[in-house]
Amino acid sequence: MLKIDMHTHIIPKIMPNWTEKFGYGKFINLVHNEDRSADMMQGGQFFRRIQENCWNDELRIGEYEQFNTQVQVVCTIPVMFSYWAKTEDCVELSQFLNDHIADLVAKHPKNYIGLATIPMQDTEAAIKELERAKTTGHVGIQIGSNINDENLSEERFFPIFEACERLGMALMVHPWQMMGFDSMKKYWLPWLVGMPAETSRAACSMIFGGVLERLPNLRVCFSHAGGSFLPTLGRIEHGFNCRPDLVAVDNSINPREYVGKFWVDCITHDIDALKYILKLQGSKRICLGSDYPFPLGDLEIGKFIEESDLSKETIEDIFSHSTLEWLDLKKEKFI
Repeated sequence: MLKIDMHTHIIPKIMPNWTEKFGYGKFINLVHNEDRSADMMQGGQFFRRIQENCWNDELRIGEYEQFNTQVQVVCTIPVMFSYWAKTEDCVELSQFLNDHIADLVAKHPKNYIGLATIPMQDTEAAIKELERAKTTGHVGIQIGSNINDENLSEERFFPIFEACERLGMALMVHPWQMMGFDSMKKYWLPWLVGMPAETSRAACSMIFGGVLERLPNLRVCFSHAGGSFLPTLGRIEHGFNCRPDLVAVDNSINPREYVGKFWVDCITHDIDALKYILKLQGSKRICLGSDYPFPLGDLEIGKFIEESDLSKETIEDIFSHSTLEWLDLKKEKFI
């Protein structure tokens, strides 16, 4: 059975020190250690220690073979988005990251699929890089759940989504710059509480803002099983019904009508939670995702699904069919 992990992150092993190069900001650069790990430095301050599988393409392929998984959809680490930077600097950074992924896909076409990053803070520049990314082999883009604390419903982002639909580029929405970050740093709450909320924020914004209604052919996938959107859909729908004066101001269609019209990954870490999402979404709208190589991810690449009582047909949909449809790719390309 073909397995495609559609949610993985990668970073180039060697990068410029962008903060020194541009003369400002908290850009990420890597300081490599003797044990083959590297420290991600954010504007000169320690951010996170990562391991060699964050950049070593051959090592990644070998680790995936242990879980009978052949294909990885790769995108940058969200902290690299740098939407806060000057447009021209974010363009340069985005192109550097996108060219790295394009080269990786060209080198291993049966093992890697690429999603680009674009400078979302500038609509014209974002569309230009989106168009360039398509020509270099990317099949979609990854964007943040908010853009400098602006919701994805803001009208200035609509032309970017419109261009994605026009170009047939898939869209993956990933949480970043979590709401409430500074007030709940203890207990890793930004990652445990903030991330699911951020993804729901993005889904609600795109639904209530009419993005999915106006662009029915836009292929969107919300990370981490849609965050808290699907588990709290009853509350969201009730709010839509009881206070349409506050909620239904830009789109009068019930948010439940959009369930099954977008994709989510399977990262629930809980088979009962996944079964609930399956009941809502159907197996053709849930993709195998891991968030590899980070520890909060499903680093056994769907093992909890293989060990479940889900049908073979459902598992095959999750493991490859849903992702292939989301990315508009043929199975034969990877066999």
